[in-house]
Amino acid sequence: MQTSLSLPSYVQQATRNTIGDGLTRSALRFSDQEAVVFGNRRWTFQQLDLAVNRIANRLLSSGLNKGDRVAAYGKNSDAYLMLWLACAKAGMIHVPINFALVQDELSYLLAQSGAKAAFVDDILADNLRAVETETALELVGSLRSCNVPADHIDILATAQAQGDDQPPQIEIADTDVVQILYTSGTTSHPKGAMHTHRSFMCEYSSCIQHLDLSAADRSLAALPLYHSAQMHVFTMPALMVGSVSYLMEAPVADQVFDIISREKITSFFAPPTVWISLLRHELFDQYDLSSLQNIYYGASIMPEPIVAELGQRLNGSRLYNCYGQSEIAPLATVLGPDEHAGRLASAGKPIMSVATRIVDPVTLVECAPGERGEIVHRSPHLMVGYWNKPQETEEAFAGGWFHSGDLAYADEEGYIYIVDRIKDVVNTGGVLVASRDVEEALYLHEAVAEVAVIGTPHEKWIEAITAVVVLKEAYDASAELKEALIRHCQQHLAAFKVPKAINFANSLPKNTAGKLLKRALREQLG
Repeated sequence: MQTSLSLPSYVQQATRNTIGDGLTRSALRFSDQEAVVFGNRRWTFQQLDLAVNRIANRLLSSGLNKGDRVAAYGKNSDAYLMLWLACAKAGMIHVPINFALVQDELSYLLAQSGAKAAFVDDILADNLRAVETETALELVGSLRSCNVPADHIDILATAQAQGDDQPPQIEIADTDVVQILYTSGTTSHPKGAMHTHRSFMCEYSSCIQHLDLSAADRSLAALPLYHSAQMHVFTMPALMVGSVSYLMEAPVADQVFDIISREKITSFFAPPTVWISLLRHELFDQYDLSSLQNIYYGASIMPEPIVAELGQRLNGSRLYNCYGQSEIAPLATVLGPDEHAGRLASAGKPIMSVATRIVDPVTLVECAPGERGEIVHRSPHLMVGYWNKPQETEEAFAGGWFHSGDLAYADEEGYIYIVDRIKDVVNTGGVLVASRDVEEALYLHEAVAEVAVIGTPHEKWIEAITAVVVLKEAYDASAELKEALIRHCQQHLAAFKVPKAINFANSLPKNTAGKLLKRALREQLG
């Protein structure tokens, strides 16, 4: 009996579901509706689709071929988004690079991915030139340049010029790799998670369903598009569902407040560090933010007191907690607005396209409710492996499940609670303490604006629980306040969880996506 089909090419073409196919369908459905706004440039769905075709055909005519890696090194812009979409239509593999990276980190990603081309913002061009000889780059172009030589490929200029705007004649399967998403590399060199058209398109459908996205949304995209959360949980699903996205270079507080108020933004995502900075800003209550209907948080663990404050100060908005990681495209679980009551610390339940278990990381035996273990996943939107890292890929998929590296537990109803990254758990005197437990307690103190808890080397305790605290403006750092914070922790935590040291700081180190960098703190205090 035949158990599988070998489909003829004409059937494969008619039934495929690529990123480019999704964009073209949206252009047919929503033609003259606005799709993307950046500064004073506004693109309808039809204009965007034609512009992306022009860029894709220009890339192909420049000597680039299907499967070539194309790096994007720039801040948020319409050009940045269109380059990604053009790579997808041309059958190329897009490599987004954190625009804060320079020197060794930048050259490593370009070399490890084998990027043949790179497109860069003018303000970052010197960084790229400094490492270009260490890479395999054959073509360097601009994302949006002020002065474009005739022989130079500029993405924005190509999008706006007259050119071949027909769909590229390239055979693409939805199982082809379309993007390499590099992990943050907290303990070693970053690994490149390979994603296919299929993995992203599957994830977009789940995002639309579980995050209640609709064509009526007016979404603000202020977090970096190189980061999988902004690009693949919000901006791309918005394009698929027919809503408009307002792009910003960075989540600068007063600019965020202004655009939400002026453009009547209904949907906004930010990680905990950005939400905290917005809540603490003096202008927060001076702008009309009442248009916000759906507010999303995720990318790292949100302290429970901050969730409560967010709900109170944006009363009437609907809260969504989004959990996942780059390797799963990146959404895995959602805590919806009707599920927050009594569960502010929960990451919710797996979305429809994800199967999740919490297991002993060695034996893969299922943990009982309340028992801590590692989160593992199965999903069609998981990566298909790490680029040129077969051993790491095999380890990540041990036992036929993807190992997240996150420590968690589930309650009797199946709601998941993220405790910590397994590598961030503090081993104090042989007892493992989740940094989140200590952070939650410190956030309850009125003086604390932000806090991060890490383990620092200690002769007696192996690691000493150490808190780094950013104070609210009304409070001054002092020995008396340190003692008060210690007493506060003693009232809320078991004795072995109380910090051995508290350090005050003006700010906490974060990457450009707003993710807290505990690695940097460990290096500073180690």
